[in-house]
Amino acid sequence: MKKYVITAAATLLMAAFTAPTALNVRKEVTDAGRQLVLADQARKGTDRIPHSTKPDGSANDRETSWWTSGFFPGNLWYVYEYTKDPKYRKLAEKWTAPLEKEQYNTRTHDLGFMLYCSYGNGYRLTKNPKYRDIMIQGANSLASRFDPKVGVIKSWDKFGTYNYPVIIDNMMNLEFLFWASKATGDPSFRKIAVTHADNTMKNHFRADNSSFHVVCYNPDGSVAAQKTHQGAADESAWARGQAWGLYGYTVMYRETKDKRYLTQAQKIADYFLSHSNLPEDKIPYWDFNRPNEERDASAGAITASALLELSQYSKAKQKTYVQAAEKMLQSLSSASYKAKLGDNNQFVLQHSVGHKPGKSEIDVPLVYADYYFIEGLMRYEKVKAGKRLFI
Repeated sequence: MKKYVITAAATLLMAAFTAPTALNVRKEVTDAGRQLVLADQARKGTDRIPHSTKPDGSANDRETSWWTSGFFPGNLWYVYEYTKDPKYRKLAEKWTAPLEKEQYNTRTHDLGFMLYCSYGNGYRLTKNPKYRDIMIQGANSLASRFDPKVGVIKSWDKFGTYNYPVIIDNMMNLEFLFWASKATGDPSFRKIAVTHADNTMKNHFRADNSSFHVVCYNPDGSVAAQKTHQGAADESAWARGQAWGLYGYTVMYRETKDKRYLTQAQKIADYFLSHSNLPEDKIPYWDFNRPNEERDASAGAITASALLELSQYSKAKQKTYVQAAEKMLQSLSSASYKAKLGDNNQFVLQHSVGHKPGKSEIDVPLVYADYYFIEGLMRYEKVKAGKRLFI
């Protein structure tokens, strides 16, 4: 493992001195689509969803109840949206269908990832009424994890000795609740999202605008502890956590037009982009406090996509955010991160880190890196054409 990490680092170092090439979005999305087709062909059924790679190099596919199950069908929906090729719609429908039972899953806070990335994109593109019904039930299941006395959606049922842990990742599931509120006319979904975001903004962020990964709450809503699970240390800045927060508060501003959320998103973006440990190619190390270790392509992809949306709300920093996102997408499109067709267990991107402290998913492909990479590419093309991402 040590030899491989050094080799990968050397490759990335050389890439930093390579002149960036112009992004060819059509080529990149088309290449991603070809890889997704191969991923479908390599699997005998849809009971387990593409997720990552095992240490022995074999595919690490997961059951539908796993938090990343919505990303692979989401990838297919995005490629269908971009190409209009009906074969991708057929594949997207095929891989979305197995997640139907997760609408009743009240044991996870990740139903936004699981259902909104799959059924949500599917409904947006097809208006299939069955998809709408599944999402509404899923939103109710997600809302069941909110305790008004605590004021946040519970992430895990337990974390060590703590009974009410909340992770920064949970900001990504709030978009699902805003959709449900608009779809049903029920303001309670929106109220939960706003309350969760407000308490997260109050308790998850440090003075330098970096965030803790896990905040554990007492039954009265007071903070019991501020910890990490996937980061290097409780006080460190886990890169993907910063990306989740940036994306989440950008969405909060889009849905509410409350400038507090815009300010928060800008603070997170500026922390990320100005950090002394951010590499030249703008793809962060897995933790900002662990320079010269593994990169996390997933954090780069999430951040690029978020910055492109944020650029449309931040006139003073629009150019800065677009240029940073462009650099990230250029880097991810290069041979340093993008896999060859048919390699990498048919995932698009290489070099992500899932849970290094747990010795899990270190320097591997991760399906959500592909999702936000494809989303970021599509957003980039619209932004460069002067189009609005959201009406």
